[in-house]
Amino acid sequence: MSPATVRNIMSELEELGVLSSPHTSAGRVPTELGYRLYVDSLLATSVMERPDHRHLKKELRQLLAPEQSSQELIAQASKTLAELTRMAGLVAVPRREVSTLRQVEFLPLSGKRVLVVLVVNRSEVQNRIIHTDRDYDGVELRQAANYINHTYAGWDLNSICDGLLDTMNTDRQQMDALMQTAVAVADKALRTERPDSDYVVSGESNLIQTAEAENLGQLRNLFDAFNHKRDILHLLERSMKADGVQIFIGRESGFQPFEDYSLISAPYTTDDGPMGVLAVVGPTRMDYGKVIPTVDITAKILSAALTQL
Repeated sequence: MSPATVRNIMSELEELGVLSSPHTSAGRVPTELGYRLYVDSLLATSVMERPDHRHLKKELRQLLAPEQSSQELIAQASKTLAELTRMAGLVAVPRREVSTLRQVEFLPLSGKRVLVVLVVNRSEVQNRIIHTDRDYDGVELRQAANYINHTYAGWDLNSICDGLLDTMNTDRQQMDALMQTAVAVADKALRTERPDSDYVVSGESNLIQTAEAENLGQLRNLFDAFNHKRDILHLLERSMKADGVQIFIGRESGFQPFEDYSLISAPYTTDDGPMGVLAVVGPTRMDYGKVIPTVDITAKILSAALTQL
């Protein structure tokens, strides 16, 4: 093929919007449309299942062994994605299931302790022992439990605490002993632990190594997005509803910080359904043929490990 023919083909591809020349002196590079056509062609082939993936699966099964806790598995998955792809690896932390109150009982114990018997959701029974600021007798605790059951049955546990605290703040002058007991005991008994963060991210430094000088400002915007979380979480939420791998190339994400970056994600699940999403973030020129199956296989192996816990 002659140089003139190559130039003609490149010009035609540029007219079609598949290639562009970012600078007059620069060569042509793929546009988002060009990358999208390439990625779609990869997905149409057997990119997910190739013989050389056997070694990858074996390595991932060793790294994501079910002997670890769920938190350890999530942290390891993020780190592994970053190491395998040399990009940033993200794993969204599973949301805790909302527990809906059916009934609560408070029973006094010695040493300023109270046994809490909770019936949540349909018929799940939970027992907790809490430490209180003073001793409560059985009558006080029974009245407080009756008040909570009458007023807040069907509410999720954290909302009950918030509702009681709102009542305390607005009607502090009118609060009687019953309400004071209900507020004091319920806040310790019903408050469920919230996760420290919404997702785990590893390998941000990999993006610095791949960034070009003129894109450092865009990289700073991306790091800001990692810290502020809202845009990332929105993308991961969209991926949660996807069946398999989801790919956002550049502006397809709808968020300016991702203009020069792609996000490849896949949900991970257990027998109870989708639990979260893992993803790789890297420049749009990434090796999609490597990254896509890495994300897909990691999600499946993480799912299997979490299911065995």
